[in-house]
Amino acid sequence: MADPALFVWQAIDAQGTLQQGEQLAPHRQAVIEGLIEGGLQPLRVTFRGRLGKRYWKPTERTALFQQLAALLQAGLPLMEGLALLAEGHPRAGWRCLLRELARQIADGVPLSQALAAYPGLFPALAVQMMELGELTGNLDHCCRQYALLETRAGKLRQMVGKALRYPLIVSLIALLVCVLMLTLVLPAFAEIYRSFDAPLPWFTQWLMALSSWLVRHGALLLAVLIGAAVGYGVWLRPQPGWRLLEQRLMLRLPLARGLIQGGALAQIFFTLALTQQAGLDLLTGLQAAARAVPNLCYQQALLAVREQVLQGVPLHRAISAQPLFTPLCRQLIRVGEESGSLDSLLERLAHWYEQHTFELAEGLAQTLEPVMMLVMGGVIGGLVIAMYLPIFQLGGVMGSG
Repeated sequence: MADPALFVWQAIDAQGTLQQGEQLAPHRQAVIEGLIEGGLQPLRVTFRGRLGKRYWKPTERTALFQQLAALLQAGLPLMEGLALLAEGHPRAGWRCLLRELARQIADGVPLSQALAAYPGLFPALAVQMMELGELTGNLDHCCRQYALLETRAGKLRQMVGKALRYPLIVSLIALLVCVLMLTLVLPAFAEIYRSFDAPLPWFTQWLMALSSWLVRHGALLLAVLIGAAVGYGVWLRPQPGWRLLEQRLMLRLPLARGLIQGGALAQIFFTLALTQQAGLDLLTGLQAAARAVPNLCYQQALLAVREQVLQGVPLHRAISAQPLFTPLCRQLIRVGEESGSLDSLLERLAHWYEQHTFELAEGLAQTLEPVMMLVMGGVIGGLVIAMYLPIFQLGGVMGSG
């Protein structure tokens, strides 16, 4: 389904009164046809832009389910709750979407079916949870549980991303400082050293040659790097095969593996526990977990596990064939299957990996901070020493003379 577009319209009703509003639609003609069917004469329909995935923020979707759960628990009918949320939402796209959902509910369409019409906005698990809530009469509980799942997944992604970004940012800062020193500071020292008419230390000579090369070819190098970064982001990274290779390489890095594995396992087991507690079957839970986890390696592993479970293999044995799952997973899942308490043990596994990932991320940041400072200080200190080494050498020669 293409990204919906936002339109603002003005029209005249049967009494000649000017009406105006905003609407999501695939194209402008659909808005015009809808206004005419509603007994309005369109005057102006203005295109405001297409609303892609970046517009529909996961945090806003989570807040929507949290607020809807609170309104339903307070006894407000579903249609009125959606209309109330639409009225108070600050963003035009969400207002239009919520009004459309309320309209469909008023026409007798179930919420799950209305959400399923927007697969780019609402994951399949959200649709399944709402369908289960409609069948059991516990829609508010299912909304709250799904919001809790998304909140935990968002915190995990944020923590893992922050821990992995820190060394990258520090390294980029160190690289930028080195480039500035080589292209701005060292050339000034080079002019002074040429007037000495004396041999320079090899380290200083090497840095001066590097500085001269960067001054001459730095613009070309920068253009090549920017082109490579743009090409990677636009053409390579969106390719599933390339992303899979990239994520496999990340799982081989000692520092990144623990964070990525812990975050993925926590999200997988939270999803499985939620679907089991909600009464969904295991195959549906595995499918939902594969869609929920962003790592393609774990997606493939979960789909392979699902195929084995579909053939009658117990879950713990199917997971044993996948090296991405730890022995702890296999042992606790086996206990859960044998004791009939799989949902509670899945939730316990999820909490354990969530806490383990938080602790690992905090420990990694505390460990890397002094190491990165030492490395950055060593690199910049080495540049400073190389720049002043000829002066020290000249002073020693003059002192001995």
